[in-house]
Amino acid sequence: MPELPEVEVTRLSLAGRVVGALIEAVAVGKPLRWPLGCAPQLLLGQQILAVRRRGKYLLLDLSGGLLLMHLGMSGSVSFALDLPEPGKHDHFDLVTSLGTLRLHDPRRFGAVVYASGQADAVAQKLLGQLGVEPLSDAFDARVFHQFLQGRKVAIKPLLLAGRAVVGVGNIYASEALFLAGIRPTTRASLISKPRAARLQGAIRDVLANAVALGGSTLRNFSSADGQAGHFQREAMVYDRAGLPCRVCAAPIKSIRQGQRSTFYCASCQKP
Repeated sequence: MPELPEVEVTRLSLAGRVVGALIEAVAVGKPLRWPLGCAPQLLLGQQILAVRRRGKYLLLDLSGGLLLMHLGMSGSVSFALDLPEPGKHDHFDLVTSLGTLRLHDPRRFGAVVYASGQADAVAQKLLGQLGVEPLSDAFDARVFHQFLQGRKVAIKPLLLAGRAVVGVGNIYASEALFLAGIRPTTRASLISKPRAARLQGAIRDVLANAVALGGSTLRNFSSADGQAGHFQREAMVYDRAGLPCRVCAAPIKSIRQGQRSTFYCASCQKP
C-alpha cells in the first residue's frame, strides 16, 4: 500500500502544479472508505492554497476549508490537463482551472474528506492521534527511546501503529530495522538508548532515500505525473525471503506479525 514516501512523492509532484488553481467541478464516483462530508457544490469556486502532508494523508488547503486525501491500500493520484474519461476505478475528480486531479483506487480503501480546517473535529479524528513526523526535527532520539521503554510489544508492530512516529509502514519498517541491526520481534522496552538512536536514524535515512527514489511501486503506484518509484529495487530485506542477505549472504527470513509479512536477516539483526 502507499506509505509515507509515496504520499510525499505525490505531494511533491502535485504541489507546484495545482497551487493557485480554482475548483470548477467535482465528480464523485463509487463510495470510498469515508464519505466526502459535504455537498460537492460547496467546493466550487474555492482556490487551492497549498498541498501538505501529515503522515499518509495528503492535505489540500482551500480558501474555504481543507480536503484530506488518503490513498488507502491501492490508490494513486494523477493530475493533468487532458485526463481521459474516468474508468471504473476512478472515484474522485477535482476539475480545476489548471487541470484535473483524480483519485484512482481499485480497492476503494482510500478517501477524500472535507473539513472546515485542521482544528475541525472531522480532521482531528483522522490526524489527532498521529505520532511525530519522522523527517522533521520533532523526531527526537531521546524522546523516541523514552516512548519505547513503556511498551512490551514487538518493535515492528509498534512502528506500524504510528503512535511513536507516523508513516513508517510495512516496507520501510522492515528496512529501517535491518539498517539498525534490530530483530523485528525484539520487545520495544528492551531496546537500549544507543540502539533506539540507531533506529531513529535508520528510519529517517530509509524514508528520505525512498522519497528520493520516488517511493516504491509494487503494483500500481505512480506519482501525480505518472512516474513509478524505484526504492523496491534497492530493498535490503523486504520481499526477499529465501534470497541471500546483501551484507552477509545468509538467507532472508519471513514471518507474520499482526497479519503483515516481516522480512529480516537473523545474522545481521540481533534480538
